[in-house]
Amino acid sequence: MKYILFLFCLLSSAVIVQGQDQTPKDQVSITSLNKRTRVSTNENGKLQVNVSPKNILKFKAQGWVNYGDFGAKGNGKADDMNAIAAAHAFANLHDLKVQAEKGASYYIGGKERTAIIQTDTDFGTAEFIIDDTKVENRNASIFMVSSSLQAYQLDGITSLKRNQEKIDLSLSQPSLITVANSNVKHYIRYGLNQNDGHAQTDIFVVDKKGHVDMNAPIIWDFDQITDIKVLPMDQSTLTITGGRFTTIANQAESKYTYYSRNIAIRRSNVIIEGLKHRVQGEGEHGAPYGGFINIRDCANVKVKNSLLTGHKTYKTIGNAGKPVSMGTYDISVNRSLNISFENCRQTNDINDRSYWGIMGSNYSKNLVYDNCTFSRFDAHMGVANATIRNSTLGHMGINAIGSGTLLVENTTVYGRSLINLRSDYGSTWQGEFIIRDCTFIPSNGKPNSANLINGSYSGQHDFGYTCYMPEKIIIENLRIEDANHTDEYQGPAIFSNINPKMTDDNYQEKYPYVITKKVIIKNVNTSSGKKLRLSDNPFMFQKVTVISD
Repeated sequence: MKYILFLFCLLSSAVIVQGQDQTPKDQVSITSLNKRTRVSTNENGKLQVNVSPKNILKFKAQGWVNYGDFGAKGNGKADDMNAIAAAHAFANLHDLKVQAEKGASYYIGGKERTAIIQTDTDFGTAEFIIDDTKVENRNASIFMVSSSLQAYQLDGITSLKRNQEKIDLSLSQPSLITVANSNVKHYIRYGLNQNDGHAQTDIFVVDKKGHVDMNAPIIWDFDQITDIKVLPMDQSTLTITGGRFTTIANQAESKYTYYSRNIAIRRSNVIIEGLKHRVQGEGEHGAPYGGFINIRDCANVKVKNSLLTGHKTYKTIGNAGKPVSMGTYDISVNRSLNISFENCRQTNDINDRSYWGIMGSNYSKNLVYDNCTFSRFDAHMGVANATIRNSTLGHMGINAIGSGTLLVENTTVYGRSLINLRSDYGSTWQGEFIIRDCTFIPSNGKPNSANLINGSYSGQHDFGYTCYMPEKIIIENLRIEDANHTDEYQGPAIFSNINPKMTDDNYQEKYPYVITKKVIIKNVNTSSGKKLRLSDNPFMFQKVTVISD
């Protein structure tokens, strides 16, 4: 056998708005010449991998490869990224597992290279040092967990309805559907980071006959569709275990140039377990990060028993021309379904306000924290259904807008409010809140007011949709630790003063807010001894029915 040439295209970069259907940049040429196994690059920087016939037989027989097989030094000094990418490329081609060498320390410099993961990978106890101080392309992920199944455009579907149960199509396998209408703008942001909104967007799962999974239903009416894609879902589960990752933080100018030197998940049905990520070298300035674990355009991803790190908060000038703190994340979830974090922690103090909240999400459904200790849960541009249970949330607490059911159970919250409805997107939740067996420690015990549901809504800004408060709120067995308070403190309130100008019928909302109809309260007690009140603005909430034990 003289040689076999394999040429296959690999994704090499992923920013927060890219998906698995983006045009690939890297190519890896894999040959089997009767020469030694070797990894090199050509004049264009593309990887050229030769694997000897003898090694191919060996690797197939054992069922796995490691990075050292492709020339990785693992000494923490030599740049091992080419060897890492080559190992995964070969493993993908032959459906082999990848294992990191026990005790190895892999240095990853700033060159633009992404290792594509399509098979089970065990990082084990190996260390990965990701040096972001000099980076060729800040958008290039280090690892991308990718599907070999190709996304494609869907023809013939011109409209969709909210909660539609079936679509007239036939597919070869269950798939994600992403849909957009660029003629309708949603999430027209208000405030210091104001913008003109984003195209109406949704994502959902259908089976082979087009039946929609109603656990994550279509949440918008699409009178027109300008883009609709099918993302076939891998039915097997891909597992990634272990790994001790350290990011040496970038020293770039503090502006919205997000770094995506991360592990990007672009495949459905993935488990990540036992991963640890730390950050070092943050200085007086730096660009923000778009999530070390960056999940997009997929479903059924579970992160378990992992340790992550909040990033230092830097400031820049926002769209309104005033200083703003930049969001920077170790977890990012975008346009994804059924994503859970189980038994996860962060390395830094969840109540240290010098670090930004660890998580941000957009356009996602069925997000779960279970037994997690994080500084924040956050849904920027909407979440449909979220569950937080058995967890502890720090100084940034629970921030959300969206729809469906938000369940908070057996959880301690140290934020300024128990749940904050994000004012920059209309303080909207179309559905219900269930708060059960929780403890609320306002502002981490500092003297402050205590509001369970916070938000801000003037009724004068068009967010691109009708804004709602949760139609029904159920609060059972809540302990409020408010003993440390100001002299003016009157006791905790169900609702903050969401619109201080709305004090009588003379106030007119151009875009009326749909107020909560019913609050059911059972067994709420306070350390201050003060009773739970309705609000500092009783006029705004005068029509709310409150049922208490």
